[in-house]
Amino acid sequence: MTQNPFTAVFDAQRTALEQSQSFTHDALEAQQTSISVFADAVETSSSMVESNAELTKGTVHAYFDAIEASMPEDAADFDELRELVDEGVDSATEAQTQSIDAMLEALEESEVAYEEFAQSYTEVVDTSFDAALEAHEQIEENMSAVAENVEAATEEFDASA
Repeated sequence: MTQNPFTAVFDAQRTALEQSQSFTHDALEAQQTSISVFADAVETSSSMVESNAELTKGTVHAYFDAIEASMPEDAADFDELRELVDEGVDSATEAQTQSIDAMLEALEESEVAYEEFAQSYTEVVDTSFDAALEAHEQIEENMSAVAENVEAATEEFDASA
C-alpha cells in the first residue's frame, strides 16, 4: 500500500482499535481474577475460624484452670462450665463454617457463571473488533485509491497544462 496523507491517521486509528480490544480482554481477566482472589480469601477465613475457636476454648480453659488452682481442692468443679464453653464455641464455629461454605459455593457458582459470560462476551468483542478492523481496512484501501486517482489526475492536469 502506498503512503498517502491518510496513512498515519489510519495507522493511529487501527492501533487505537487494537488497544481497545486488548484493554477489554485485560479488564475481563482482571475481574475474573478478583473473583478468584476473593474466594481464596474467604476460604482462608474458614481455617481462621477453626483456629480462633481452638484459641478461644484454650483461653477459657486456662482461665478456669487458674481459678480452680487458686481455690481449695474440691471447692468447685469447672468441668460443666468447660463443656458448656466448648459446646457454645463449637456451635458458633459450625454456624460460621456453614456460612463460609455457603458463601464459597455461591462464589464458585459466580466464578463459573462469570467465566461463561466472559467467554461469550470476549467472542462478541473479538467479532466486533474484527468487523471494525475489516471495515477500517476497506475504508483505508478506498481512501488510498481515491488519493492515487487524485494524484494521477493532478499529474495529468499538470502535464497537459
